[in-house]
Amino acid sequence: MEFLTDPWQWWVQPFIGDPILQRAVLAGLLTVLVTSVVGTWVVLRGTTYLGEALGHGILPGVAGAYLLGGNPTAGALIAAAAMAFGVRGIQRRSPLPGESAIGLLLVGMIALTVVLVAAADGIDEHDLHEMLFGSLLDTSVSDVVRQAVLVGVAVLVALVFHRALLVLTFDEIQARLMGMRPRLTELAFLLLVALSVTASFNAVGSLLVFAFLVAPPAAAAMLVRRVPAMMATAALIGTGSVLLGALLAHHLLGTAGHLHGESPIGAGHTSPEEVAMPATMALVAVAVVLLVMVVRGVRSEQEA
Repeated sequence: MEFLTDPWQWWVQPFIGDPILQRAVLAGLLTVLVTSVVGTWVVLRGTTYLGEALGHGILPGVAGAYLLGGNPTAGALIAAAAMAFGVRGIQRRSPLPGESAIGLLLVGMIALTVVLVAAADGIDEHDLHEMLFGSLLDTSVSDVVRQAVLVGVAVLVALVFHRALLVLTFDEIQARLMGMRPRLTELAFLLLVALSVTASFNAVGSLLVFAFLVAPPAAAAMLVRRVPAMMATAALIGTGSVLLGALLAHHLLGTAGHLHGESPIGAGHTSPEEVAMPATMALVAVAVVLLVMVVRGVRSEQEA
């Protein structure tokens, strides 16, 4: 019950004077910013499967970067862009439904990842964990700067295409009549999702970025109606999830030992504590969605 008896020590002290936790939280907040903006469009357009596919579709780029000794972020961005253009190309030229095109590319990307991992002797267990679950507690200053640049680019693109995305999302015919070039807007949307996934994977991993891309915007969509309000609400929910998740992982799941340089597994390996923090943040975000659904259901029954 320390969170009640000694609130300063439980709620505030972990964030003070610990640069490792500070950088981890900052990376989480940058993830929240970009996924709240882009995830709002993902939820409104009903393209959550696309977000999941792009989250996994970056893996061959990351594996290829490890294999060639390149930058994993650059590899992820190339793979995400290839996935986005591939989805768009198949949707335009194939009789297959949109989800079938996405699923086809997703299977291909996962298979390519397995081949690249098998071919790369330099990819060890630690690297695999970073690819899947991120390396939030190992975030460096350069990682934060790189992520901030990608987030800034994504937010700028979202601002430029905001009006076109708004009209296209709710009335595609009206968008065509207004000369908004729906194909270009659709491509910009795919690239936005690719940028948001690339900016976030290093912090929370390819498996968990999907939770941040969908959960806070989904909760916001049940609470407010206007798009800017949804983005702001999603950012608030995501921020709370990051802060609370960091505290829960720090106090209850043993990440405090990692923050002070203790590693129960050893160098070159990933301990459970290292993947606990982003997973806990994602779990809190999903719990908020479920809570909002329950509250809305109770209110609807009372009003009926």
